[in-house]
Amino acid sequence: MIKLEDEETNEIHYTNIVCELLDMHSCRCRNYSLRHELVEDCIRFSESDLKDLNWLPRSCGYRTIYEGRELAWWHPLVSGSDQTVFEAGIAVRGKVQPETAVDKDLQEEMVIRWVSF
Repeated sequence: MIKLEDEETNEIHYTNIVCELLDMHSCRCRNYSLRHELVEDCIRFSESDLKDLNWLPRSCGYRTIYEGRELAWWHPLVSGSDQTVFEAGIAVRGKVQPETAVDKDLQEEMVIRWVSF
């Protein structure tokens, strides 16, 4: 999901805009292995970076493990199924639109409140 940062307050705002590589049905990257080459601002991070990535949602598996919490029942590493994210309503399917479909000048109007971080 595309995030916007308020330059005055440094507050992060989530939008309902997603990367052009997101498959809107499966909610997976269409070219995961080449994502950094194909999308200029695709973020690279490692475990050592997690302490500084406060913009990751609470439901993010990386953040969950870093904070010492248990992964939710719907996480594929727990459930063994990539469908439980849809059963739990945690997936973005039907809630987002690709950045290629949104005018850059309208991004601020796409801020959402249904992600907790």
